Amino acid sequence: MKLIVGLGNPGAKYRATRHNIGFIALDEITYQENVTFNKSQFEADTAEFFANGEKVLLVKPQTFMNESGRSVGPLMTYYNVSPEDVLVIYDDLDLPVGKVRLRQKGSAGGHNGIKSLIAHIGTPEFNRVRIGIDRPNRGEEVIAHVLGNFPKNTHEDMLSAVKLAADASLYWAQGHSFVDTMNQYNSKK
Repeated sequence: MKLIVGLGNPGAKYRATRHNIGFIALDEITYQENVTFNKSQFEADTAEFFANGEKVLLVKPQTFMNESGRSVGPLMTYYNVSPEDVLVIYDDLDLPVGKVRLRQKGSAGGHNGIKSLIAHIGTPEFNRVRIGIDRPNRGEEVIAHVLGNFPKNTHEDMLSAVKLAADASLYWAQGHSFVDTMNQYNSKK
């Protein structure tokens, strides 16, 4: 079994914000796989489908970003999923809008959602898809930036990054190693 986790904040107020790009990418996956988020478990909304004969669980933690691990850790325990079978999609300030980067492991890099995951999972060694949201403008607070919506002039780049992140996640879910997935998708954009 594989878990694909999108990070974000619950509620309509946050739906289109930069910080919710993980949720937006999962919505793209549900669209491509023709499934819906129809179950709530361990403080997360979930959807499932099968890829290459293996169950894939899509996970949107409903704990708010900074407590994402509080939901994902128990889900991993319940389903007996190891960290190498987890992929997390989230926003990255250090990448421009439209850029996607895949990594196998790493530090939290200041991202509170990733800090929470590392704390609850007990390791930084899980697969990651980072989607660029760019740095705040000069004088703009980071919190205001991540909780703000994407400007209209970046929508096309944001949507292409979401599609690429979804495609990479599905490629991995279909049984390709994450190293192969990184080789295929890190060079795309």
